[in-house]
Amino acid sequence: MTGFFKETAADVRQMKRGWRWGHRAQVPRSAEPFVPAPSSNVYPNDWSRTPWAGALREVAQKVGLDPVFRSQVRTRVEGLDVLDRIEGPVIFAANHASHLDTPLILLSLPDEWRRRTAVAAAADYFFDTWWRAVGSSLLFNTFAIDRRGGTMATTPAEVLADGWSLVIFPEGTRSKDGWVGNFRLGAAYLAVEHGVPVIPVAHRGTFAAMPRGVGWPTRDGGRRRQLTVRFGDPVVPGEGESVRAFAPRVRGAVARLLDEDSSDWYSSLRRSASGTTPDPAGPEVAQWRRVWASTQSPSVGDGRPKAWER
Repeated sequence: MTGFFKETAADVRQMKRGWRWGHRAQVPRSAEPFVPAPSSNVYPNDWSRTPWAGALREVAQKVGLDPVFRSQVRTRVEGLDVLDRIEGPVIFAANHASHLDTPLILLSLPDEWRRRTAVAAAADYFFDTWWRAVGSSLLFNTFAIDRRGGTMATTPAEVLADGWSLVIFPEGTRSKDGWVGNFRLGAAYLAVEHGVPVIPVAHRGTFAAMPRGVGWPTRDGGRRRQLTVRFGDPVVPGEGESVRAFAPRVRGAVARLLDEDSSDWYSSLRRSASGTTPDPAGPEVAQWRRVWASTQSPSVGDGRPKAWER
């Protein structure tokens, strides 16, 4: 009897070793034929950077977008004086938490900069249908970035070469909890490859106002939610500096601006000099606590001049 159970157990182990869970293919993955990634057929939108499109966009932004945006949120903009000391084109590299990020940055720029700034947008989201492609191109001057490595109708290098500044969100997608994720290398690569300075941009409050899954800005007790945005000093690639070395400096500049916005300029500089700037990725706590912290709108001191708020 004991021998029977031993033989049965051995048969079960043998069958377990030979069973292919989930009906996996018999051919090893290393021996499968190579299948190239599908190319994206992105809607061409070079027309969005023509003079006539710029004129239409000016009307759409000033008459339509700006009044609607200001009616739903309050904004405070700081650091625009850095643009007085530099000439374009530049790369505006910002954290990404909401669909409000793009209008917040564009409408905060001086008119002469806004009119010559294009926005990198995900091809699989903003260019998946013709009407969304036309709308985003006309209103925000977007151009497609394929997150899956497909073929683009227009590349960021071509837009830069034409003298346009770029708004790029190095995280590649909106944050799921309001905190900053890892920065991809795209913005750093363009800066190093083309010798273009990076203007770090940090904003707070957009996740609280309109996180993922929400289609319109929410209110805070009936009041418009507060958004803040800061533009930092240019970050310039050093002689011979690699892309992988430069990218952390860009993220660090955005982190320092976020620290400044939540504290003050002097304290954030001291922490930056000592290497103790808080990680913008946030604390390692439960997901619900991270989301809860991000749903708090930034506070604006009553002592600031009213002209700073719009």
